[in-house]
Amino acid sequence: MRKDIEIPKAKNVHIVAVNEWDKDFTGQQWNIYLVNDREDEITTVLVMSRGKSADKKTSTLRHGLGNIPSKIAAKVEFIPTEVLGFTNEYLVTFFAENKLFERKFIFEPSSISEENTVELPILESEGILAK
Repeated sequence: MRKDIEIPKAKNVHIVAVNEWDKDFTGQQWNIYLVNDREDEITTVLVMSRGKSADKKTSTLRHGLGNIPSKIAAKVEFIPTEVLGFTNEYLVTFFAENKLFERKFIFEPSSISEENTVELPILESEGILAK
């Protein structure tokens, strides 16, 4: 029965980290965004995040982002500098084309840094693409 359930892999949806100025904390901080680079809207978007290292792990956080129109980025969360050395995972699920899509994104330990930034789709800024 389980083999009959098809969950296609999400394409043209990305999790990215962007180093931005925070006026409330008056400093640079890393923020995580979900980027919808698809031609259609994605609905009922859920993002689950967690981090782990050899001897520590973070709490599991769940974010309901609702519907995200085509070619739009939505902020998911702020990521503290204390966990940048962890493996940070983001599991994204959403509906499109009358199907449920799912994809896991991973930031390897210490991969979120200024040295690794690239040009990002939609946001027109530099940041890190999760694998």
